[in-house]
Amino acid sequence: MKNVKRLLSLVILSSFFLAQVVWAHAHLKTAIPGDQSVVASPAELTLTFSEGLNLKFSGVKLSGPDQKEVKLGEAMLMDEGKSFMVGIPARLAPGTYTVQWHALSVDGHKTEGSYSFSVAP
Repeated sequence: MKNVKRLLSLVILSSFFLAQVVWAHAHLKTAIPGDQSVVASPAELTLTFSEGLNLKFSGVKLSGPDQKEVKLGEAMLMDEGKSFMVGIPARLAPGTYTVQWHALSVDGHKTEGSYSFSVAP
């Protein structure tokens, strides 16, 4: 009976740890430039997530003050696949910019979001 109780306890405890892994998603932890920040024209966007990403199915779109999409450079992953970095080849004009991102974590979960920052005159 003692062994059955131990086994049952082990199964229950294991299920809690596995549930955390199964429900993991790539949540945005930090962004450079950051949300609501006022910066000089940045040369790149760097978004760091809580989980590693699948580069092929993750991306960002940057829209300017005129709502037009800003052309971005080639994206790459850094920091064990948790940081998504993309270059901004042209200088950004002053105004407020919106970053829309979508991410697919290596475990197959999708997340998305947006934030904004401003470029100072």
